[in-house]
Amino acid sequence: MKITTWNVNGIRAATSKGIFDWIEENSADILCLQEIKAKEDQIDITPIDIAGYAYFINSAERPGYSGVANLYKRAPSEMKRGIDNPKFDIEGRVIQFSFPEFELFNIYFPNGGQDNKRVPFKLEFYDNLLKYCKELVIKGKEIIITGDFNTAHNEIDLKNPKSNEKNTGFLPEERVWIDTYLDFGFIDAFRQLYPEDEIYTWWTYRFGAREKNVGWRLDYYLVTEKVFSHTKDVIIHTDVMGSDHCPVSILLDY
Repeated sequence: MKITTWNVNGIRAATSKGIFDWIEENSADILCLQEIKAKEDQIDITPIDIAGYAYFINSAERPGYSGVANLYKRAPSEMKRGIDNPKFDIEGRVIQFSFPEFELFNIYFPNGGQDNKRVPFKLEFYDNLLKYCKELVIKGKEIIITGDFNTAHNEIDLKNPKSNEKNTGFLPEERVWIDTYLDFGFIDAFRQLYPEDEIYTWWTYRFGAREKNVGWRLDYYLVTEKVFSHTKDVIIHTDVMGSDHCPVSILLDY
């Protein structure tokens, strides 16, 4: 089973850049897209159909903002939008797919915002999501959380850690939440497999950052232990264009 996550930074713009050529070639069983920035009726489903996918969308109430979508070839037993908290669910940040082997969460975590004004909202979202996942673990569920976490966990996860210590995405109070998830029992699948690799998933459009590889690793797979035992690889597709993020795939032997 292959799952691919990708923050497309606007599905309409990304589609015009030809991302579906790569999506069709990549042929993931499930594709988790973040920051689609569109309502369902604004999305051209033709390339989705051509690539052989069904789709499930969770758009934000605010036009042109946030939103996630799952494209899938393997249908889940259940599909759900949100985490039962209207404060967060109006922003279209979560899709949950249920499979016999695991619960899959496609998540666009909040950004801390200009002048870090939304950092408290972001941290509250991390807290609420973990509480939601804990309830599932109590029920015996395995979990995959993927998407744009909007946080670089450790210094290895961004090119310039020292100059970003006071910027959202690398604040101590943001980074500690990744620690909290790991302490609970989640595993950062890529970092577990590649403990010393300095590789990124996001680059600002400014200053030629991508060409210089001045980036951040913001896109993750946090998985429970049993899921990790079925993980064959995690691939960061740094050469794939179409967004300021690149896609990341996890290969599972389910």
